[in-house]
Amino acid sequence: MTDSKETLQQFLRDHPLCKALKQDEIATFLDFTDEVDFAKDQIIADIGEVGDALYLVLEGEVVLTAHEGVEDFEVGRMEAGELAGEMSFFDRQPRSVRLRAARDHTRLLCLTREKYKRLRVEHPYIVVNLLEFAIVSLDHLVRHQSSDVASLMRYLYGKGKK
Repeated sequence: MTDSKETLQQFLRDHPLCKALKQDEIATFLDFTDEVDFAKDQIIADIGEVGDALYLVLEGEVVLTAHEGVEDFEVGRMEAGELAGEMSFFDRQPRSVRLRAARDHTRLLCLTREKYKRLRVEHPYIVVNLLEFAIVSLDHLVRHQSSDVASLMRYLYGKGKK
């Protein structure tokens, strides 16, 4: 096993996505994924595309941006250990945000739709863990956005006003 694969297995062994998986199941999961590296500001996935892959951030940071008029504005960031691109991947709707590498050497673990389909059939227990992690990831995103909206409303309308 290469140093890179050993490092990835160690990272995943300690990651919530794989806490319930055995070592050989983690290795199987890695067999279905590809490690990809992006330079700062490189686009990982763009607005309007339907997600063909989802990503686990291994190193670096992924910035999520939306487009308004002639400007992009940041709507979120995904750090090491977080999923990116899962909404469009699972609901097969066009992306509403752009995923872009925030730093040089932003490393991601990429699971393509084709490999996901095979993994789902051949190793459903691994996929159940992935889906549970995606649900928790989306829940954190929704809760964070809800908190931001609530803060904005308090700012705009004052505390205690409806």
